[in-house]
Amino acid sequence: MSFQVVSRPGAKSIFSKDIEMSIFYGFALTASTAFIVILGDYLIKTAVDNGQSATSLPVFTGCTLYAVSALLWYFSLKHVTLSQAGVGFSMITLIALCTLGVLRFGETLEFRELAGIGCALAAMILMVRVV
Repeated sequence: MSFQVVSRPGAKSIFSKDIEMSIFYGFALTASTAFIVILGDYLIKTAVDNGQSATSLPVFTGCTLYAVSALLWYFSLKHVTLSQAGVGFSMITLIALCTLGVLRFGETLEFRELAGIGCALAAMILMVRVV
């Protein structure tokens, strides 16, 4: 069994002969996008928990981070397909937000939720193209 790396048709790479580098850039930008969105989520959740208004600085900053993430998403899609970016983004976001919720906000995860996370991760792994 071997894994096939699929690049978006017409994707440009800094090293035109090195598609793998382009894929690396795409996933690095996708991961950066996810972490910026998670930081925005954290700021907005903190504002909600502290009873701050929707016009507070943390909410504004969180929304600004969402806008920045959209720009990074654009650049990531120059290197990978939408499905590849979506799988990477979803896996990072799912794991990071669940971890953040438990560690920072004291949320609990019951067996059913853990099983759901496992199923979601399994579904995302199945999205990877295998030859």
